[in-house]
Amino acid sequence: MTQQPSQDQALQEYLLRLADSALILGQRLCELCGKAPAVEEEMALMNVALDLVGQARNWYDYAAELEGGQRDADALAYRRDAHEFRNLLLVEQPNGDYAVTMARQFFYDAWHYFTLQALVNAPDERVAGIAAKALKEVTYHLRRSSEWMKRLGDGTEESHQRMEVAVESLWRFTGEMLTADAVEQHLATAGLAPDAEQLAADWQGLVNSVLTEATLSLPPADAWMQQGGKTGRHTEHLGFILAEMQFLQRAYPDAKIW
Repeated sequence: MTQQPSQDQALQEYLLRLADSALILGQRLCELCGKAPAVEEEMALMNVALDLVGQARNWYDYAAELEGGQRDADALAYRRDAHEFRNLLLVEQPNGDYAVTMARQFFYDAWHYFTLQALVNAPDERVAGIAAKALKEVTYHLRRSSEWMKRLGDGTEESHQRMEVAVESLWRFTGEMLTADAVEQHLATAGLAPDAEQLAADWQGLVNSVLTEATLSLPPADAWMQQGGKTGRHTEHLGFILAEMQFLQRAYPDAKIW
């Protein structure tokens, strides 16, 4: 019989999911430094990326403490292999054109916003505090990505078509965000993770509203969904992200600047 993880073990696993998703999406956005369609957009993207990396650091710090101090935040970020990462599959998808970049951001931001809203009321003061700080930043992220969905979806014929393609191509990665496994179900009963049904209802309501306003087609409710990121089964893209992101730590472990 499989032994159930303790609440601390479950919480540590969940914190890694939050941290890994924020870090990998932040890394993806950093790839656009010097390549954004406008200077203002480059500044905005880098600010969002920095917010996400900072949030990841806070979650990693707490996860490391729950692990017993065997590893610190840097070790969790830079010395784990792809199968040890717990990020959502959505965030590791390539940037593509700007429609893909913003559709990916919007789907994640909507999930992130409602997740943090729930965690602000967590009985664990550390979780609630990190969530409250992050929620201020993510509120801006969501407002910005929602506006871009509408601007591109209800813009020119070409921008509309590109956004339609982006939504269709990324939709299969959204179900994983809204499907709770045993870890999340266990934590939800203790108020340490969102209620899955409520999260799904909030996310779907907002996404449907924004897509409708953007004159974009609503994907079918019964569309097939990809799963696996939260348990370490990733697409081929994550390995390339980590190869670039972790190179310095892997090549020069414990290097210090004197």
